[in-house]
Amino acid sequence: MVGKNYKNIVLDPKYVPKKSEQYMCPEQKAYFYQLLMAQKEELEQGSDSVLNAVRLAEKNEIAGVGDESDNSTFEQEIAMNLKLSQRNNNLLKKIDIALERLENGTYGYSIISGEEIGISRMLASPFATLTIEEKDESERRNP
Repeated sequence: MVGKNYKNIVLDPKYVPKKSEQYMCPEQKAYFYQLLMAQKEELEQGSDSVLNAVRLAEKNEIAGVGDESDNSTFEQEIAMNLKLSQRNNNLLKKIDIALERLENGTYGYSIISGEEIGISRMLASPFATLTIEEKDESERRNP
């Protein structure tokens, strides 16, 4: 039996996955797919503006625009924007992994035990790959 393709499901705008539903039913998958795709699009658009800000700050610094204080500000802006860009790239990688897990049917399940991570945790952290207990244990071992 072929299930519904979660990528083509149109959800009610007020829909939020519930514990009372079958875990990772097509509607829940559709919800997380749409959430992850929206986050990915937002980050990709933000990446362009971050890179443009870095380029502008670098041009100003190279062109010798401004005084020593301005140059210090330019350097701080470049460093901040590069950090933001790295953060965005890390989030994009996590989103791609989550989308891949949705595609192969492992999304929402622990990569260690295969147990359900749980709707509450997935809503709080759509990139979660461990149950809360496994995450706590991991953090205790690796503070």
